[in-house]
Amino acid sequence: MGSESMSSATVGGTARQVEPAEAVYGAELAFLAAYDGGPRPPGWWLTPRAVVTFICGSGGSVLELPKGSAAPSRMEILGKFVGDRDLIERCVVTLAGERGLMLVGEPGTAKSMLSELLAAAVCGDSTRVVQGTAGTTEDHLRYGWNYALLLAKGPTGEALVPSPVMAAMRNGGVARIEEVTRCLPEVQDALVSILSDRRIAVPELSGDTDGAVYAAPGFTVIATANLRDRGVSEMSAALKRRFNFETIGPIADPDAEVALVRRQARTALAKAVTDHSFGVDDTVLDVLVTAFRDLRSGRTAEGWEIERPSTVMSTAEAVGVATSLALSAAYFPTDRDVLSLLPGHLLGVVRKDDPTDTARLLAYWDSAIRRRAQNGARPWQRMWELRDALRG
Repeated sequence: MGSESMSSATVGGTARQVEPAEAVYGAELAFLAAYDGGPRPPGWWLTPRAVVTFICGSGGSVLELPKGSAAPSRMEILGKFVGDRDLIERCVVTLAGERGLMLVGEPGTAKSMLSELLAAAVCGDSTRVVQGTAGTTEDHLRYGWNYALLLAKGPTGEALVPSPVMAAMRNGGVARIEEVTRCLPEVQDALVSILSDRRIAVPELSGDTDGAVYAAPGFTVIATANLRDRGVSEMSAALKRRFNFETIGPIADPDAEVALVRRQARTALAKAVTDHSFGVDDTVLDVLVTAFRDLRSGRTAEGWEIERPSTVMSTAEAVGVATSLALSAAYFPTDRDVLSLLPGHLLGVVRKDDPTDTARLLAYWDSAIRRRAQNGARPWQRMWELRDALRG
């Protein structure tokens, strides 16, 4: 799971909510490019080792460039993904071999963010993205036409509008395809052809050339697939064979998840409200993350079995709730404690997919929360007192 959201910025006088990873972390990427002079695969901006450092961090160490290097000469690289370093290394090795990488997992496990970070570190451009939907066509993977130029000059290279995949092929970069299982089978079949042949045929241009765009060294594809959407358009065996699969799971360490939720919620608050302190204390965050982890796994840290709701209680959802609590504290400061707002937000998350899951949340209150309250923990006593808020 990612540890930071992409920050907003003002470029050319226009504010933008989200910047690509290569812009947000441009200083780190430039530093690592100068720091690690080891071997690079064709077309790569950083070495494979530096890509892993960029994503996982330098482990608290301050890295130093040789004397006489351009400023900054020293930098600590902060981790951006909370997860297994071995998984990141496998992802990097897959891309170094110019093989497709498929990131699969439950919603909210930062598959897309990891895909963006990898693309930014490998080729310096994470913006060549195709968003898979039921409306995605083969043209989104191949090419289209500027019809004004097409009518004026005919099918020429000037009139051709390359897809993000074709642009990545030409430049030897990384193309990203989000939610590939949402694409129709015929669109997925087009991807099979691209990954097999490493070229895109353009028959309309065959009079001037051989009518194809070929992949430059370094070209590869990172795709993501949501395990909950497996039944939308199941990937064919042919498509699966052209990818190495890596499963992105929930964060295992509860302390790491609390830290991540705190960090991302602080970032979101800073973008929305200037000059305002973060009004959600660690006690509230601990209760929030604990509830999410309990409901996500169907088992509490104490070993008590509970019924899981159908909704995925992802870390991304927890960040959203923490951000909402922080914004409530900033915009509606009252004597009411922030913890009292948590049941309502939990209810909104739990019944997002199935309104009948309200009963499962009530059962969680009547079992795990009640037992913790009886054990004397004040935050959980307060949560038990707020049970009636779930009936709203």
